[in-house]
Amino acid sequence: QAHLEESGGGLVQSGDSLRLPCVAPGRTFWSNYMGWFRQASGKEREFVASIDWSGRTYYTDSVRGRFTISRDNAKNMMFLIMSSLKPEDTDVYYCAAAKGGYLIVVSNADEYVYWGQGTQVTVSS
Repeated sequence: QAHLEESGGGLVQSGDSLRLPCVAPGRTFWSNYMGWFRQASGKEREFVASIDWSGRTYYTDSVRGRFTISRDNAKNMMFLIMSSLKPEDTDVYYCAAAKGGYLIVVSNADEYVYWGQGTQVTVSS
């Protein structure tokens, strides 16, 4: 059972923008470390960005400067704002939350225990 729910995916053109919300129905994640991952069919899940409870962020090099991760703790929501999208950004995007508020390796998917079911983002050239 997914503990998180992503939405906002779709088919866009290269250079377009998308905003992916992540909600946590029935749970409170305001203090948990949270992140976004993406995965293409047949490939391992790849770290995209992460954020701690205070708003400190980390990004993988390929999206830094184009993607922005944010959270609204009062609304128990997290967002991934993607701009200047490229065809290589095409993937299923997942939001995730760790059990606690601190991670040693923020890019390690095994550190996250709560996941959504994913939302497909397709960028055409």
